[in-house]
Amino acid sequence: MARYAQIIGWGKSLPSRVLTNDDLARIVDTSDEWIRTRTGIRQRHIATDPRETTATLAIKAAQEALRVADVPASRVDMVIVATASPEHIFPSTASLVQDGLGATRAGAFDLSAACSGFVYGLSVARGLIASGAAEYVLVIGSETLSRLVDWSDRNTCVLFGDGAGAVLVAASEVPGGILSSVLGSDGSGGNLLIVPAGGSRIPASLETVASGLHYMKMDGHEVFRFATRVMARAAQEVIARAGLTIDDVDLFIPHQANRRIIDAAMKQLKLDEDRVFINIDRYGNTS
Repeated sequence: MARYAQIIGWGKSLPSRVLTNDDLARIVDTSDEWIRTRTGIRQRHIATDPRETTATLAIKAAQEALRVADVPASRVDMVIVATASPEHIFPSTASLVQDGLGATRAGAFDLSAACSGFVYGLSVARGLIASGAAEYVLVIGSETLSRLVDWSDRNTCVLFGDGAGAVLVAASEVPGGILSSVLGSDGSGGNLLIVPAGGSRIPASLETVASGLHYMKMDGHEVFRFATRVMARAAQEVIARAGLTIDDVDLFIPHQANRRIIDAAMKQLKLDEDRVFINIDRYGNTS
């Protein structure tokens, strides 16, 4: 009998501090009008409280997802945390979340795929369930990218916000749920969006810290070109793999990187705005 992967619970968690575009204009040379017209962002949540971390936000979002699903943490088989801003190099943030939830029988691992991490996590959860390896999988996307941002660089600091979102994916005999996925990579563009230091290639040192190599570096123009080319193509492919057409889809939920990227994808897919979910104006890019 076929096993389907259904999303049965969902939750989110946000830092308490809201940073508006006007607030940013007091920090760097920018303005509300400049940010809104180029990104669509009006505000974002920023983790300024040291108690707000990638793990604590993930735990709160996961607890809400479990509450919505009415499933105790003790029944979770796997915890997947998609993040580019983990608590530590190791142990995994997912293991800290697993402990914080009391999910004592669950495996746990981090998934590093940057802005596509949550999509990768859903695909892995579907595979675990379809194979019979798991009944309940928590997929969490959690970031505190504000701690990797150079707040003097207006090209990056205006874009990113902190937060976490979680879903509980469950095995089901009812057809539906996660029908298909498309995963891709282009490592040739790795230098276009990178935190250069802190890993094994450029270990932490006084020199790397002084040079700001632990902050995010981005070639915004090239990242924009790549995203506008790939997003619509991936959407068309995943719909086809599910045996559907674009007309069958009621709602598209794109990655909230930049409003202009979303608009470009909408144009390529010939979508009206009422069929596309957009919340970047309130949260920024939470990766």
